Amino acid sequence: MTVPNLAGLELPAVFPPAGAYRSAILHNGMLHTAGHIPLGADGTPVTGCLGDMLTVADGVAAARLAALSLLATVQAELGTLERVDRFLRVYGVVNATPGFADHTTVIDGASEVFIRVFGERGEHARLAVGVSSLPANLALEVEATIAVFSGALTRQHLAARDARIVG
Repeated sequence: MTVPNLAGLELPAVFPPAGAYRSAILHNGMLHTAGHIPLGADGTPVTGCLGDMLTVADGVAAARLAALSLLATVQAELGTLERVDRFLRVYGVVNATPGFADHTTVIDGASEVFIRVFGERGEHARLAVGVSSLPANLALEVEATIAVFSGALTRQHLAARDARIVG
């Protein structure tokens, strides 16, 4: 098993829910996250509309920030990122003008973070869509469904499992 690689990345503080919901729910070995938003280095949300105030490059950078925020929540919820078995699905919502057509390119910013950190286990199915607005004029949100190892599994168990799969 590949240990999560956060080299060169810094996870932000966990952003609290902005309503009557939880940031993540673990149920039957699956972690379902709420939408996570891009937070700048100073902790302020990245806002604006893609295709208007923000460029595709701005959107990709925002998606990376949202992915880091999501990983901070995953780590807090599970105690360690080593409990992540596999990313299954990512859903990205982009605040965009009607003519904007680069939603998938923007959300690739988040997908690339998950793959960089987890390797093949970070690969996932995905949907990226554009909407006419998001709360507080947020640039985008990213959520994920993640398969999780039980708390009893250790690195030795995982290495033995991976050796059986490969061998």
